[in-house]
Amino acid sequence: MLDTLERLPADSILGLSAACRADPNPDKVDLTVGIYMDEQGNCPVFEAVREAQRALVAEETTKAYMPPEGDDAFNLGMQRLVLGGDSGALRDGRVSSIQTPGGCGALRIGAEIIHSAVPAARVWVSDPTWPVHLPLLGSVGLRFENYRYYEAGSHGVNFEGMVADLGAATRGDVVLLHGCCHNPCGADLSLDQWDVIADMAERQGFTPFVDTAYQGLGDGLAEDAAGLRLLADRLPEVILAASCSKNMGLYRERTGTAMFVCRDRDNAGAILSQALVAARRIYSMPPAHGALLAGRILSDGRLDALWRSELGTMCGRINGLRTALREKLEGASGLDFGFIEREKGMFSFLGLTPEQTARLREEHSVYMLGSSRINVAGVNARNIDYLAEAVAKVL
Repeated sequence: MLDTLERLPADSILGLSAACRADPNPDKVDLTVGIYMDEQGNCPVFEAVREAQRALVAEETTKAYMPPEGDDAFNLGMQRLVLGGDSGALRDGRVSSIQTPGGCGALRIGAEIIHSAVPAARVWVSDPTWPVHLPLLGSVGLRFENYRYYEAGSHGVNFEGMVADLGAATRGDVVLLHGCCHNPCGADLSLDQWDVIADMAERQGFTPFVDTAYQGLGDGLAEDAAGLRLLADRLPEVILAASCSKNMGLYRERTGTAMFVCRDRDNAGAILSQALVAARRIYSMPPAHGALLAGRILSDGRLDALWRSELGTMCGRINGLRTALREKLEGASGLDFGFIEREKGMFSFLGLTPEQTARLREEHSVYMLGSSRINVAGVNARNIDYLAEAVAKVL
């Protein structure tokens, strides 16, 4: 049986990262995988996480399974973090959530709930979107439609095209939205544009599904959640997938949450029961360590303040890198790269062709996706001049 299966190609992003690791060039630059890197090229551990971990190790007395819904402190803390402590939906008791194995687990649980409710549902996804969205949601049998989003010429959101395309979304459809720091383009909706999407959802009856994996890495925790909070306040139904991979650095701990804003308290309870059954048939119980750390941080005033300070520093550094990269690229090429500074989060398209990105890789050992999507957080003081000069040479 097993010998009937063929070898599949490596994931395009992970494959490029592996090629970079194998490259002997000491000046190589890896801008592929979406992981925050510090000035030394390391993915750092937050001090708040270290403190929470020391306390957990000292206190932990068991390695028994977590409850199927996960850690209570984590779930409540994430609801407040994502929706805001003054959320009307939380006050009304119409929110339910479960802890999941990372943001990917949250997306899959959301897809399971959608398919259970409307098996023929169409999911509208932005062009472009994170490539893994499609297999994660499509694995349960959901169908996809695209809506225009990024306009390469302006390096910004094609909101007119987005609205025109989503005009065909109907009741029973789901619209997948990036909560902030769009992956892969970094171009985000304005709050006024989120308001238009809320108007459309009210009028047409579709359900927003917001993937918020980068809260706190754009303009700040509250600012980055303003759009999804607007939807949660105005609409009877919103599905949310959130992750602590980026904003707490818990990548390998697989710490996420699937959250559901429902019509009322009774419906929230029903959706929780559906999510628990879906989780049981996929992964049974969630992993403990990351959620126990995050839950401790979010429920401890001192650790929470420390984490927020560290995250603010990280966000400021990313935005500073955007400014520096713009200046270096413009100085080396004489072209306008102002769009890099306008975008948010860890990702940007540089506007290069696949042929130019191949030359960067082959001639200069600069690794980025063929679309020219880069991880801005892979830039540092040691490689920024080399990167800018290499890009200028292939333009």
